[in-house]
Amino acid sequence: MKEKKVYVCTECDHQAPKWTGQCPACKKWNTLVEETYQPQPQATVKNQRTSILSDLSEPVLFKDMEMPEYIRTNTGIGELDRVLGGGIVSGSVILLAGEPGIGKSTLLMQICSQIGSRVLYVSGEESKGQLKLRGQRLEIDGESTYFLTETNVDSVLEYSDKLSPEVIIIDSIQTMFDPACTSIPGSINQVKECAVKLIAKAKMKGISIVLVGHVNKEGTIAGPKILEHMVDAVLYFEGERIQSYRIIRAIKNRFGSTNEIGVFEMTDRGLTEVPSPSEMLLSGRPIGVSGSCALCVMEGTRPIIAEVQALVTPTTFPAPRRTSNGVDYNRLCLLLAVLEKRLGLKFSQCDIYVNVVSGLRLDEPSIDLAVALALISSIKDIPIPQSVLAMGEIGLAGEVRAINHIEKRLNESYRLGFDTIAIPHKSMNEKIKIPKGVSIIPIESVYDALSLFKKKDNE
Repeated sequence: MKEKKVYVCTECDHQAPKWTGQCPACKKWNTLVEETYQPQPQATVKNQRTSILSDLSEPVLFKDMEMPEYIRTNTGIGELDRVLGGGIVSGSVILLAGEPGIGKSTLLMQICSQIGSRVLYVSGEESKGQLKLRGQRLEIDGESTYFLTETNVDSVLEYSDKLSPEVIIIDSIQTMFDPACTSIPGSINQVKECAVKLIAKAKMKGISIVLVGHVNKEGTIAGPKILEHMVDAVLYFEGERIQSYRIIRAIKNRFGSTNEIGVFEMTDRGLTEVPSPSEMLLSGRPIGVSGSCALCVMEGTRPIIAEVQALVTPTTFPAPRRTSNGVDYNRLCLLLAVLEKRLGLKFSQCDIYVNVVSGLRLDEPSIDLAVALALISSIKDIPIPQSVLAMGEIGLAGEVRAINHIEKRLNESYRLGFDTIAIPHKSMNEKIKIPKGVSIIPIESVYDALSLFKKKDNE
């Protein structure tokens, strides 16, 4: 039959007969992509539906369902297990995405060496010689790992039936193609159809599958948005290629928390775990320089100490410049408005630059107090002592609101040598155990923060 053209939305998978600038379904702009397909006879579609239904299991009562003895498999990499919630769940499908060259293939090959289970590594981008070269560089033995260079998803499923692996790694899903689909590899239809077959295999056979996803220029995963809804977990591999540190963050996880992060360092021997990210983030901190303040955030169950820097300089332009790295830009504008309104500081006449050291991105509201102290320190040119750490959320009225997990934050701050900690006044209660030798400064509003610098002026 003759091929037909259809325009598919990359965000909601809506199909339109002609191209329009805005998707009629989700109202997103410039998301319609041209696809070609060949309509199948109704009899063929009916036969396909029957074959799919015959492979599905019969309905079972919840009380009669059995849980596998080993529901989770440790990958051998503690930081990755933390993000996944304790390991890879049997029969789950994980989507790992990141910028090109960030280290996705390196991490997955290291998993093959340490997971201790039979693994089928399918590469659609590299030859066996290239895989062997990388494996030797990473010192991988690969005694229980089978490598396959294939892009046909049906062939991959046939080899998986022969080898019966516990884990299948697809590098990458954009290179796979389904012969029954007439679209080119990497297109929306191909990615969706290949993912459907792989997910069905994972659920029916209890095989864990890891899919590698490419990232487009907007920073999102290439292909249909529905791919992220189909899988069980979506992990983003973040970091700058010019820096050695990498962060894995869970965007979606059906079997664990989405707040955990894993920190790695890229070395000549591959990725190594960073068990104490706080020490890494504070290394090289300047001494006696204004505009720098330490803070403590919670990433899942882990408290992390980071450093935020602010630079406030008089502007020569009619519209002052505002730049933020690692801090939400709108949140920064909100804090500047509060400080200028409540404290009378003339930030509107200055260019302002805020940066979180080491490329970490902080989205927690508890960073507000530290950012405010760094801004006040820079505009007044008064350094904050190295032993001072601040944490708390600031409201529009200038009040400092309470934060959670205060005891964990205090213990981590004390472990790294901070003996003077500014916390919200409402977080103080008798149940909190304050480490010995730690001086707590209760902050009720931004006026209390300003009074600290006034004391320094008097001294």
